[in-house]
Amino acid sequence: MVEHDALAATRDAYDAAATTYAQLFSDSLRDSPLDRAILGVFAEAVSAGGGGRVADLGCGPGHVTAYLDGLGLAAFGVDASPAMIELARQAYPGLRFDVGTMEASGIGDGALGGVLSRWSVIHTPPEELPAVLAEFHRVLAPGGHLLIGFSASDDPSHPTQVFDHAVAPAYRWWPDHLATLLRGSGLAEVARAVREPQPTDRRQFKEIHLLARKN
Repeated sequence: MVEHDALAATRDAYDAAATTYAQLFSDSLRDSPLDRAILGVFAEAVSAGGGGRVADLGCGPGHVTAYLDGLGLAAFGVDASPAMIELARQAYPGLRFDVGTMEASGIGDGALGGVLSRWSVIHTPPEELPAVLAEFHRVLAPGGHLLIGFSASDDPSHPTQVFDHAVAPAYRWWPDHLATLLRGSGLAEVARAVREPQPTDRRQFKEIHLLARKN
């Protein structure tokens, strides 16, 4: 199956790169005030919506999960890569980290106040993304919030574009197209943040954060 092949390839690639990835990105929030601000808005939205547990889906080595915990959220991490989860458990032994996937998280219906998907859907083949968004909707409680981060396509006539990611095959999304898919899954866009590419960025893509709410 295509889904199995794509997931297995991504998992294996991140298993192989886990230690290097953690070394490169575990302190990335320290030098990114915009990312910290966006995560702060997400934390406030979850709290204002009634709180509840928050899943960091595609958590990698766990640094963002830990940051959410520091903001007062009951956050836990899920990742398809066992190597990433092992690194996260070692680095943050007081937090929960589980091996799992966005497509089949094992989380109960309506169990969460928030879902964070930060540069994890970029590895999802376009035909499979609606099912992933439906899973986000399923696990969120009414009024729960999703924050989804991704690299933006620069051509609205091609809403998804393949790009050369250092670890695994990846896709860029036209933001309005992804927002439409969110609406189709029962998640209403609340806010949008755009980070323009900087001269020091290896890839000159816009980065998009969409905040959405389950009604």
